[in-house]
Amino acid sequence: MWITNGGKANWCFLLARTDPDPKAPASKAFPRFVVEANGPGIQIGRKMKRMGQRCSDTGGIVFEDLRVPKENVLIAEGAGFKIAMGAFDKTSPAITAGAVGLAKRALGEATKYALERKTFGKPIGEHQAVAFTLAEMATKGELARMAYRRAAWEVGAGRGNTYCVSIAKAFAGDVANQVATDAVQIFGGNGFNTEYPVENLMRDAKIYQIYEGTAQIHSSWRCWQIKSLKKRVKHVWHCCSVLVDEDFSAFLNTIRKA
Repeated sequence: MWITNGGKANWCFLLARTDPDPKAPASKAFPRFVVEANGPGIQIGRKMKRMGQRCSDTGGIVFEDLRVPKENVLIAEGAGFKIAMGAFDKTSPAITAGAVGLAKRALGEATKYALERKTFGKPIGEHQAVAFTLAEMATKGELARMAYRRAAWEVGAGRGNTYCVSIAKAFAGDVANQVATDAVQIFGGNGFNTEYPVENLMRDAKIYQIYEGTAQIHSSWRCWQIKSLKKRVKHVWHCCSVLVDEDFSAFLNTIRKA
């Protein structure tokens, strides 16, 4: 289910369990391999009808009695799952950038409308309630952009920091939804109308809290990271207090040296 370009791909890159022991840890039971999409044992499902981001060809792929030649194995057992999880460090910043871009578009549409639509003889953007909403939208969008750039910088520097990436992805996904919803609210009844763009943005925004790891999964990842750091560093909370006087890079370097 939910295979991007599932109906277009010629090859499938798979991560599958090969160890029959249900107690075998995921880190040791999953190799990665490739198979031809039009080969025997593979059925391409229909394109799914979704509430948003409908240009993406997303569908299901069914495997039945699929036999994979040994030479198709790219990554042996014991490494596939770890590498798959590590890939999120590189792919999540791009998804996060999309969420940030959506929030920026929603703010732009809402601001334009607020300056054009008039009530009681003046643009609705001059009413405090609307003006404060726009200010909050701008603040959230800028913070999400900063978090995304920090995560991208970590990956670009070869540090691949899962903690920063997870924070950025989850936060930007929430911001995209909040800002899009606020944009619809500013448009009022027109925001619920398909003739205006904000209802489309609101539908598109939801997926940012779901794919590339749901918001709840990212919360679990961050909890694991925090617990892991606490085990590795005896005085981790003292290290955290260093942030008052030093930047976040100093903190991360302290953790890595532990």
